[in-house]
Amino acid sequence: MHKELIETIEFQITEVDRLFEEYDLFFQNMNYEEPDLVQITVMANIIHSFYTGVEKIFEKVSKGIDSYIVTGNKSHQELLDNMCTKNDNREALINKDIYLVLNEYMKFRHVFRHGYSFQLNWGKMKPLAESLFNTWDKLKEQITAFIKSNI
Repeated sequence: MHKELIETIEFQITEVDRLFEEYDLFFQNMNYEEPDLVQITVMANIIHSFYTGVEKIFEKVSKGIDSYIVTGNKSHQELLDNMCTKNDNREALINKDIYLVLNEYMKFRHVFRHGYSFQLNWGKMKPLAESLFNTWDKLKEQITAFIKSNI
């Protein structure tokens, strides 16, 4: 793997880490049991930003290693599917367990982008919000292992 690609991926990792750092006070004060509309809206934005950051990493791998850029109306699903699949150029970036979790974040991304914040359903969002840090830690471990195995 090229040094420039590794640096780009590592930069994107630091950006997702920074996302969580910037909202640290929000997370400390978040009412996960009965959030108000403002908390739901901010959390939705954080979840959306998180998955956007994840996709940026996946896009870098797809373009930099696979020499493939996904396009079209199913591009988000295809990109995620590709990261869970071994191909001629690389091993799978993520395992099936994290794939299934990320698939739920990807679905939420669609809801967030195509609806109004006052329409968000906290019951559906809550599992994503509560597992955000754990999901990122597991994903970051897999990305780091992928980088180390492809140097």
